[in-house]
Amino acid sequence: MFVHKLRSLVLGAPEDSDVLCRSLRASDVPVSTADCRACADPCDLGHDAYPRRFNVDMASNMLGSVDPYHRQLVISTGKADWDRKIEDDKDSLAAALGQVIARPPPPPPVSTSPPLSTSPKPSTSPKLPSSPPNPKGIRSGTGLFSSSDSTSTSVLNGSHRTVSEEEDDDTVLIFPDFKCVTEVSRSQQGARDLWNTAVDPSIGREGVVLRRSPLKSWVLPYGCVILLCSHKKRDNRCGIAAPKLEHAFIKSLEAHGWDADTHLEHPSLTMGPALEDLGSTPEEREETIATQLQESTSSKRALIVKVSHIGGHRYAGNAIIYTPAGSGIWYGRVTPHDVDSIVTNTIVDGLILPPLLRGGVNLSRPNCKTLNDW
Repeated sequence: MFVHKLRSLVLGAPEDSDVLCRSLRASDVPVSTADCRACADPCDLGHDAYPRRFNVDMASNMLGSVDPYHRQLVISTGKADWDRKIEDDKDSLAAALGQVIARPPPPPPVSTSPPLSTSPKPSTSPKLPSSPPNPKGIRSGTGLFSSSDSTSTSVLNGSHRTVSEEEDDDTVLIFPDFKCVTEVSRSQQGARDLWNTAVDPSIGREGVVLRRSPLKSWVLPYGCVILLCSHKKRDNRCGIAAPKLEHAFIKSLEAHGWDADTHLEHPSLTMGPALEDLGSTPEEREETIATQLQESTSSKRALIVKVSHIGGHRYAGNAIIYTPAGSGIWYGRVTPHDVDSIVTNTIVDGLILPPLLRGGVNLSRPNCKTLNDW
């Protein structure tokens, strides 16, 4: 029954919003019944406001407006706006990745790793949460999916600056893996190395160490990463909304005792050596990643990045929130006045706000009370 009602909500049939909450809970999605806005009698006092002619689709149901993907990549550019189509910049990594994704390269040889001990010690390290199968009760068209449901790759440009040793090399954030890869050259070779190291859908979160590859990867040292669509050349509404939302998120996060960064700190400062330099087996890298992701979950640090077109500009402002445990929450129709509630309920408490939900990846968390639980 709840599946029928969830689908009717997606397709626009009038239903009580409580039905959506019950349907999401039945699919093991942790939700909050709190108002999107933090106060009982919302006003715009102390909050940035969008222009009077900021026309947003407030009629149709947003849930279901997200297409499934396996991974989403965010490329460092240091900019907040780009060509209408980011792949039109032929000298960019986005253009090179587009060609590689269209024609994936064959797997290359990998570096040899030391063999596992014949009598290994029992592992006491935490395990990576696995990508759950398609959440029970969730059907296609709802925008809720597992990363294992798709082999597609989403490529975005981001406002973060590269932390690679060479300024001409890019730094790529990879979600829902919650990793970054540095030393990625803006070339076909750089795109192929990135694909074979961390993007190919056959590769797990632990990645692959390539022979003679300059690429280095780390777990991101943040409790969450917030992506804000700012692509003005695609739609002016996101160009207007993103700076206001960024300011509101910084203000609210700091009020909650969090640090809010708008540029990536080099992960080596927090996480130590790159995963490729650990000289470990894939199994050992997986344990290291799981341990570091749990450390990130409790870090009370957020990274805010403005990104290129994610779709659904009619629902501006658009925000995606990624967690170390591997969830990605897509929110739409976000105003600066909604941000306090998002920070309190979603970022701190790990609960979804259904009225803002467009969809998301790995939101079904069986046996977990929140998205932040392991």
